[in-house]
Amino acid sequence: MAALLGALAAFGQAPYDQPFLLFLGLVLVFLLYRHATTRAQAALTGWAFGTGYFMHALQWIVSPFMVDVARHGWMAPFALVFLSAGLALFWGAAFWIARRFGAGRMWPLVLCWAAAEMIRAYIFTGFPWAMPAQALVNGMAGQSLAWFGPYALNLALLGVTAAAMALFLQGRRAVALTLTLAGIGVISVPAASPPVPNTEHIIRLIQPNAPQRDKWDPAQIPFFFDRQLKLTATPPKAGDPTPDLVIWPETAIPWALDLAGSALAEIAAAGGQAPVALGVLRRTETQFFNSMVTLDTDGAVTQSYDKHHLVPFGEYLPLGDLLADLGIFGLASRNGNGYSAGAGAKLLDFGPMGMALPLICYEAVFAHDVSAAPERPAFLIQITNDAWFGKGAGPKQHLAQARMRAIEQGLPLARAANTGISAMIDPHGRITASLPLNTAGYLDAALPHPLAPTLYSKTGDLPLALFLLLGLFWAVLRRRSS
Repeated sequence: MAALLGALAAFGQAPYDQPFLLFLGLVLVFLLYRHATTRAQAALTGWAFGTGYFMHALQWIVSPFMVDVARHGWMAPFALVFLSAGLALFWGAAFWIARRFGAGRMWPLVLCWAAAEMIRAYIFTGFPWAMPAQALVNGMAGQSLAWFGPYALNLALLGVTAAAMALFLQGRRAVALTLTLAGIGVISVPAASPPVPNTEHIIRLIQPNAPQRDKWDPAQIPFFFDRQLKLTATPPKAGDPTPDLVIWPETAIPWALDLAGSALAEIAAAGGQAPVALGVLRRTETQFFNSMVTLDTDGAVTQSYDKHHLVPFGEYLPLGDLLADLGIFGLASRNGNGYSAGAGAKLLDFGPMGMALPLICYEAVFAHDVSAAPERPAFLIQITNDAWFGKGAGPKQHLAQARMRAIEQGLPLARAANTGISAMIDPHGRITASLPLNTAGYLDAALPHPLAPTLYSKTGDLPLALFLLLGLFWAVLRRRSS
């Protein structure tokens, strides 16, 4: 039953976007937890709920293995099952620890579960994808990301669901029903945030829609490169202003930066008077970097940024460099076996438009990566190759996380995705313009003004971490005294 409730709760995530089902699943799993008779049973309940939840929410993870079905297709079900069961261990541990604080008490589980979700975002390089707060981005509750951030929103959601179940079990059913309806309303009703005025700057987002199985096919490479050139060079509609910046997606060209040759000049010529930012492979004698560079009107590289938060097993193998020190060189990223991490967050200067923080694909998943900017930028840029994520849930969930980062920082975000969804996102997380998924085209979108710095952008996750530690310490003291 716990596994089925987890699968039900995952309907709160994109592409379904039914957060009331997430709320219902959480309420009912609190009931199951309350009736757990042992710590082992509580842990198994949390783990089963998490496994069902993640297997449904992360079903897109099979997509990369379908690019070459003959070679990798057999791995897809194992990847989904093992990843889901592994992530669910965080939730199982939260249920187990909470049960140690006493049978039937729900508030320790609220603290432990929220702490587990925060730890999941940081430990082993982190993987906070599909956190409960991600399902709330469309509703009024999602706007609280600007104040408290995603992990505090997890805490609030869990607290409300636990309180609703506790009130119901105490016989205060009218109050429980009122709290439940209020909670569902806050997470489901769209936010009525005031409009954000636009700047006078226009950004052109390029979406070539190159399927992953075709992107590196030598016969297809000229086709997709020419498509991006044509989309870049297309004149704006009559009466519309010309773009001030053109953005191509992650790994937009098939050549390493030092081998691109005349391609860079062709890209710059297509951009006209607008600089072009694009994703590209950058290499040294021994290392590869997943990078973003900017080109001037002559095709010269003026700025570069190297992705620093890499995907484990996708862009590098963990402990590869350590193994190289022990004489096992086949996995070391510094020897060209996988990407190397860049130095860290870095701002790029776009002149009158201001400074921008670049995020390459996976980096937009992490709130703390965006908060790590050396100073506050005027806007955010995300370039990504979402062709890896399939044609449904993956790209839409990735977009939801980009919207979360915009709300948290109070900054607009320009997003160029290979297969979509490319979009301009305002500081309230609203999509002001977008290109549909799996569609080739370009989008000329006005860049919104940034808002004042948000509370979360100033404080980060430290206040919540301290609150959770104090709460759990108090729970320990209460358990000992009783």
